[in-house]
Amino acid sequence: MNYEFKPSFDRSVKSLPLKKKQEIKELCTTLIDVLSEKQELSPGMGLRNLRENFWEIRKGLKMRILFRWRADHVEFILAGSHEEIKRYLKK
Repeated sequence: MNYEFKPSFDRSVKSLPLKKKQEIKELCTTLIDVLSEKQELSPGMGLRNLRENFWEIRKGLKMRILFRWRADHVEFILAGSHEEIKRYLKK
């Protein structure tokens, strides 16, 4: 499986506090492990298909990561709140 971090993802994380950046990094690592079947999704985490190839993983209610999953390629697109994800998908 190939993983790519889009510039939009990097921009969405850049201005966040260090603690949030670490949480996002852990969430990305967890997703990679789940998709490669090295571990199962932990309780309190959510993974759902939003539409077509767009998926979201979250831990708690505040922080979410939007990614596109096609066959063996995952593109991390955006890290943000529910509203930020919704706005992105409206475009």
